[in-house]
Amino acid sequence: MELRSEHSIGGFHIRLNWLIAVCVFMTCTGFARLGLWQVDTAAEKVEAQQAMELQSKENASVIEEIPAGHLHRANPELQNRHVSLEGEYDNEHTILLLADFFNGQIGYGVVTPFRLASNNQLVLVSRGWTTGILPANTPPDIRPWSEPTKITAQIFVPDPNARILTSKIDASVWPLRMRSLEIDVISEILGEPLFPFEVRLAAEQDGVLVRHWSAVSADVDQNLSYAIQWFTFSMLILFASILASSNLWEIIRGPKRGIGRS
Repeated sequence: MELRSEHSIGGFHIRLNWLIAVCVFMTCTGFARLGLWQVDTAAEKVEAQQAMELQSKENASVIEEIPAGHLHRANPELQNRHVSLEGEYDNEHTILLLADFFNGQIGYGVVTPFRLASNNQLVLVSRGWTTGILPANTPPDIRPWSEPTKITAQIFVPDPNARILTSKIDASVWPLRMRSLEIDVISEILGEPLFPFEVRLAAEQDGVLVRHWSAVSADVDQNLSYAIQWFTFSMLILFASILASSNLWEIIRGPKRGIGRS
């Protein structure tokens, strides 16, 4: 069997060394398989998170039962944990988070304190998003829920390095308007301690608005980044090999133009 051969398709000509071609094919295939492995790993993470999410939702613990020692700000074990709350919303002290976007529309994140029936503690409940595109002098539609209720929500643990946008707050005007949810500041304004995390309403709960956050937060960014990297390596090697063994570059450049006319 000849190790070298030449082939033409129209104006495209390529010279093949079959031994090198096999090596290139195996290398490209290997990189592509590494990329697919990273994609599969990301999918497995999402599936595992979704399964954990479903199990957690079905077995939501009462928020009062969380040990006090777990309630420090940097505890990642509480992230996305489902909890149940029984009591009623304190609609008079709703907070609006400014410049919150959803589907390209500007609006407000709506956070309403929830008074627990068991111990009278306040918990900040993120109810979702409402539009800010309204006629002049029209208050945001926050749809208060006025009856005692039992709700299910997820604890949100912010990134300890997340940037907090401080706000100039007029505590005499409610709903309170803030750029970021500053729990310590709200606690000071209300004059009582708060549960140290916000909780985000699950779907189909009393008082829920547009849920503009992701219920699943599996960390797949690194896997997808690696997948793109491996796929890119595979394509670059294939393209470079074709470029080196054919007249593709001449076709891309086009016909040479003469410097002058005789």
